Amino acid sequence: MVPMRRFPPLPRLIRPGSRAAPPPVATVALLVALTACSSPASDEAGGDSPAGPVEAGVTGAGIVTVIGDSIDIRTEAGGDEVLDTLANPNELGAERTFLVESVDGEWLEVLLPIRPNGSTGWVRKDEVTLTNTDYRVEIDVTAFEFTVLEGAEEVRSGVIGTGESETPTPEGRYYFTELLQPPDPEGPYGLYAFGLSGFSETLETFAGGPGQLAVHGTNDEEALGRQVSHGCIRVANEDITWMAENLPIGTPVEISA
Repeated sequence: MVPMRRFPPLPRLIRPGSRAAPPPVATVALLVALTACSSPASDEAGGDSPAGPVEAGVTGAGIVTVIGDSIDIRTEAGGDEVLDTLANPNELGAERTFLVESVDGEWLEVLLPIRPNGSTGWVRKDEVTLTNTDYRVEIDVTAFEFTVLEGAEEVRSGVIGTGESETPTPEGRYYFTELLQPPDPEGPYGLYAFGLSGFSETLETFAGGPGQLAVHGTNDEEALGRQVSHGCIRVANEDITWMAENLPIGTPVEISA
């Protein structure tokens, strides 16, 4: 585990559409709590397919951002039962964002950043704003590699580090929930860290946080191509920088073995 004393007091939350230094809103403890960021050494269009378009004639994965200061997640489209109520912004100060899985009239089924991994629920269209992205990230933990696709075209790939055998990186479908800039560009988190919507399946908590997964850079590229973390994905600093400059919050991430 990386000692917290190695870090200045405040990492930065990178806000969508801005590369300037934003006001600090997240504490070091929250950044460290991203699991394994440290380790030893028409409305119907796309409704039947995951992350399909949310409006007729629009392609790519649907991304929604919450408008109000909280949102009720329903167990079914048009239903009254509330599965959960999530605050906006989220715990790290980022706008609450979801990945769209399907559409039913004025309701959207979204992938949720809660346990268990892969949980979904329903939100109303009039409580969110809608955007789309053609990007997606595929991560193969067995081959120790990631691939970024834009539609059917591969636009970037690289080597990764993954979770150790006792704290493996869980397979599944996720999305980027926030982008953080660690205060020390030469530190173990690298230049940027994307929070993921998933959590460790072996650690209920980590460093005071909920065991959230992340994709982040590293100051030790010799660690790439190996099992080195508590579950997070590590990539080269040049790769995480490219991602930070090109991939929006809400980009789908598929992790497979």
